[in-house]
Amino acid sequence: MDATPDAIGSAQRPTARLVLASASPRRLALLQQIGIEPDALLPAEIDETPRKAEPPRDLARRLARTKLATAEAALHLGDKTAPTWLLSADTVVAVGRRVLPKAEVPDEAADCLRLLSGRQHRVYTAVCLLSPRGRRERIVETRVRFKRLSSRDIQGYVASGEWRGKAGGYAIQGLAGAFVVKLIGSYSSVVGLPLYETQSLLDGEGYPIRAGWGGLA
Repeated sequence: MDATPDAIGSAQRPTARLVLASASPRRLALLQQIGIEPDALLPAEIDETPRKAEPPRDLARRLARTKLATAEAALHLGDKTAPTWLLSADTVVAVGRRVLPKAEVPDEAADCLRLLSGRQHRVYTAVCLLSPRGRRERIVETRVRFKRLSSRDIQGYVASGEWRGKAGGYAIQGLAGAFVVKLIGSYSSVVGLPLYETQSLLDGEGYPIRAGWGGLA
């Protein structure tokens, strides 16, 4: 049976090597896709409200940094003897400078879809890493264009419930993939974690990213 990462608090694991500061099953699945299995999950609950006139790129970076700092404080890394890598990320969907919410109610999702219909929007995902060597980060911008959505498209998608809790009110890896006319950038970043940049960060900071590839380190 495959092992699954523990949530910090429910099972203390002082020897954890990689901690993902996220409760997102999408980010976990993306890491697992490239053979990286976090030793623990440490969701960082923070206020994600944008500041007045804060650009979307800056918002994504600030939230990822805040998640990292919150998780670092909870981990008490100074008390650990084993080397630990702590990874956080945040995704922001924007039309121009307007940040779209993580839709929680049907009307909010429908409003997002009407705004995205027939136009291009940008998705920013910031990734932050704290390693035994220090701190590094990357931010990835992806441009996505939706087809013009009919009222039936919007009503049907809202009825699916797939949008709930998703930035911009949609999940590109699900039914909304059929709405995408063009994508320039990183698909995995739109899902929630840019794999190339994340792997490069971990590799550059000495994490054994190939340990799960048939025993290679």
